[in-house]
Amino acid sequence: MTIVILEDAAQDLEAGRRFYESRQSGIGDYFVESILSDLESLVLYAGIHRKHFGFYRVLSRRFPFGIYYEFQHETVFIYAILDLRRKPSRITSTLKRRRK
Repeated sequence: MTIVILEDAAQDLEAGRRFYESRQSGIGDYFVESILSDLESLVLYAGIHRKHFGFYRVLSRRFPFGIYYEFQHETVFIYAILDLRRKPSRITSTLKRRRK
């Protein structure tokens, strides 16, 4: 199983790291490590999650983030790593743009 983090999702991850790091030193790195752990779980569990806005979504275990992905032929494509505290309309519009 291969996990591919697309550029937009990598930028989401970095934005989350910066946000948490600005709150307290070291929390940004903990955020990234936690999300990467959640991504690693997709090796076993890709495709079992419910779909939201056309993507499978796994919830982060430690932070209020959703990881939106597609699963095709032994490859998981990560499209977005989004803060779920955002307005639902903003999440929807972000995902629609990334689907194209």
